[in-house]
Formats: sequence, structure tokens, C-alpha cells
Amino acid sequence: MNAYYTEKLAAERLMRCYEIAPPRIRQYLEAEIEFCLSKITPADTVLELGCGYGRMLQRLIDKAQTVIGIDTSLSSLQLARKLLRNASALHLFCMNAIALGVADQTCDVVLCIQNGVSAFHVEQRVLLQEAVRVVRPGGKVLFSSYSEKFWTYRLEWFRLQAAHGLIGEIDEEATGNGVIVGKDGFHATTVSPEDFRTLAADAGFPATIVEVDHSSVLCEIQV
Repeated sequence: MNAYYTEKLAAERLMRCYEIAPPRIRQYLEAEIEFCLSKITPADTVLELGCGYGRMLQRLIDKAQTVIGIDTSLSSLQLARKLLRNASALHLFCMNAIALGVADQTCDVVLCIQNGVSAFHVEQRVLLQEAVRVVRPGGKVLFSSYSEKFWTYRLEWFRLQAAHGLIGEIDEEATGNGVIVGKDGFHATTVSPEDFRTLAADAGFPATIVEVDHSSVLCEIQV
């Protein structure tokens, strides 16, 4: 998975990115979380891929019976455990999302949101197939990326992160068409609705694609 989020943008530095988020970004993040929560029931076991410092975990704990969070950054997981130290229904593991140490058909819902499908920098087909593997029949997988309509706000947010020294200076010449490039090696792309449909079809499942808040593209696979 992406070493940038393991070594450079983790724990408190990652949390700071969300603390400085402008209002339109906060609206996008909340809309995406609310959509995902609407797909979860109180009896569910939920797995979040790339949980980071735990930005979404408390919301999941409040809705689901059991929550599993994985990330490749040990420092982010340590911060998540500190922030959520009283959450008995939470289980955190340092783990790669394309090689999950989770048994087949263990979870009811698997989440990979806020463009993790791109940010992880792994083989996307393998990532989705691994997520499907651990979902029980009748469960679901939710992946998200950015809507094309959100480009201006997204770029503004990453420029703000660069201005605060959280990521490197944006390479303006290389940035565009859904791709953000930093001069320190940061590289973020997006996944289109068509790409999501292709990935789901390769995994052997139809996908439901919806746009949320003119900001997120959500791909839902019913297993």
C-alpha cells in the first residue's frame, strides 16, 4: 500500500489535514459518512480498509455491533487506539488491504472510502476481490472516489495541505484531470463510475453507482 500515508502523512499529520478542511470539504466528508452509515445495521460486523487515525471509526461503532479497522500505518493505528481507548467493540490491525488476515465471509460490510481505492496505490482489482472475499452472502462492499464536479474544491484542499506543510508543494504542471501530484512524491488519482463498473464486473458482481452531494462517487456491490 502507499508508503506516503504510512511514512509521511500519518497519525497527527493526517488528522491535521481534516482539522484544516474548508466547509465544503467538511460537507463532502459528512455526506459520504452518512451514506455509508445508512447501509449498516446494528447487528453488522463492519471492516474499514485504511481507517487511518480513526476519523470514521467512532461513527461506525455507534451504528454497528463490531468494527474492524485496518491500516498500514502503525502510528495512525496507535493514535486511533488512544482516541478510542474505551471502544470495546473496536478491533485494530496493522494489515495490507490486498492481503487481509481475515477469514472468508467474516464481515457484513466492507468500507473503502474517501478515495482509498486510488490512495492505496495497489492493484485495484485485487483490492476489490479481497474485499468481496471477506463479506458474507447478503453483505455489501462500499468503495468511493471523487466526483468530477468536486475537482475545484478537492484541489483547493490539497493546496491548503501543502501550504501547511502537510504534503509537498503541488506540481501545478503535472496536476489536472482528476490527478494531483506533489513535488515530494505525493500522487492522487480518481476512479470513474465506468472504472468502478469494470472492477465490479471483473469480481463477478454488478455494481450500483451513485453520486452523493455532487462530491463522492460511491460504488456498492451486493454480495
